[in-house]
Formats: sequence, structure tokens, C-alpha cells
Amino acid sequence: MGELVDFFVRSRNFILFVLLEVLCFYFIINTSNYWSVTYFNTSNRYAAQVLAWSNAANEYTSLRQVNADLALENQRLNAQLTKLLQSKPVAPAEYMADSAFADRFKFTAAKVVDNTTQFANNYITIDKGTDDGIRPGMGVISPTGVVGKVKVCNRHFSVITSILHSEFLVSSQLVKAKDIGSAKWDGGDPHLIKLNDISRYKPVSKGDSVVTSEYNSTFPPGILVGRVYSVGVQPNMTFHDITLNLATNFSTLSYVYVVENRLQGEQEQLEKQIENEK
Repeated sequence: MGELVDFFVRSRNFILFVLLEVLCFYFIINTSNYWSVTYFNTSNRYAAQVLAWSNAANEYTSLRQVNADLALENQRLNAQLTKLLQSKPVAPAEYMADSAFADRFKFTAAKVVDNTTQFANNYITIDKGTDDGIRPGMGVISPTGVVGKVKVCNRHFSVITSILHSEFLVSSQLVKAKDIGSAKWDGGDPHLIKLNDISRYKPVSKGDSVVTSEYNSTFPPGILVGRVYSVGVQPNMTFHDITLNLATNFSTLSYVYVVENRLQGEQEQLEKQIENEK
């Protein structure tokens, strides 16, 4: 207490000066319309700027929650869209998928906690594991396209084999040409991928979309893989040399959706039984 009193005694001249300055400003503002308006306009401008900074800071700190909410909303919309597409009649016109087949895909949102793109064989780690119903073999997609397939899991984490892996293949279909091939990364640019096994006699357009095909039990059909970046034909080859721009940007990947095909085990068991009988 004594130190506080000593401080006021030592600073009494400065404190008196500040009080007099405040008093002067008070009288100037209250006795002059011009200075009163100027003061309030200036104070409002600075107050608005401080409020804008405060709102920007609050919005930035809440981005994580906003992104998580958007991921959950996209998960719900993906499930609804896939169910709608799978139940849609296709040729022949009288065909209609049953409810179990149309509703066979389940989506689980997960956050990416580790991701590589610089190696020949790249992997992604997510924050969901067996406690969340994740198991090896499930497909993984992003809001924009194919990501990879679950390789191993523990209770709380899973490691995904990225599409940027030298041994990863995706059965893919050209939307316009309707031809089916295999998308495979060549280990080069992480933004580009090759589409193999497309006959050179099939017309392929630059910019055509390439999506997952119907002959795929891991991914729902129609998930974007990429778009045709370049088309060429090597001498004495029967297939096009097609390069795609990948739909998923792995350098900014934050959230993914793990896809469970509830009927995959049943399908694979039956197909394996047929193979064993051959």
C-alpha cells in the first residue's frame, strides 16, 4: 500500500497533466458541435474496426468446428445421394434395385492426421478406428473424389493406402466414352494419374470425367477419380496413353469419408465359392 502511495506522489504532476488533458477534451467536445461530431465519427470508425478484428478472430478460432460440421453434413448428403443413384432404374427400364442393395453403402467422416505425397507408396492416417466401425478393405473418398483404401486399423486410428501408391488400382469409367479401365499412379506428379486399358479405337475427349465404375465393390459407382488431362497413342500400342488430373488435392486434404459396403462380404464370399468350384 505504501508503494502505491509513493507511486502517486512521485507521478502526481504527470497524473494531474493527464486529468487536465481529459478535462480539456471533455469541454471541447461538449461545447463545439464540430469537434463533437468529429469525435463520435472517429470513435465509431475505430470501434467498428476493432469489432471487425474481433469477429474475424472469433471466426478463425471456430473454423475447426465449422469444418467438422460440414464434414458431417457431407457424410449425410453422400449417403442420401448414393442411395438415390443406386435405387434409380437402369436398363432394362423395368429394373429397380431392392432397398438393401440401394442402401448398402455407409459413410463415416474422419479427420486426416497424417498424409504423405512425396514417396512412391504413400499412406494417410485418420482419427477413426475399429471402435468407430472401420476395418481394413473399406474405401475412402474425399468431398471431391477417390482417396484410397483402409489398410490397417487399431481402436482409434486407421492407415489408408493412398491412390498415390504404386500398387493401387481403381476400376474407372469414362463418362462420355463409357469405356472402363484402371486408374493407377505412375509415381510422378501427385496431381496426375494414368488411366490404362482404354482401347485406342475408342474416342476419348480431353476434359472428360472419369468416375468409379459399377464393377467395384469397394467404392460406390460414380465417385469422381479425375478428368482427362491429355490423350496420346504410343506407336504399336493398342491402348490410349491417358493422363488424368486427380479430383482430390492431397496437399490440402483435411477430412475424408470411409465407405462401408454392407454387402461386400456376402458378394465376395459367393464369388470365391464360384472360383473354388472351377
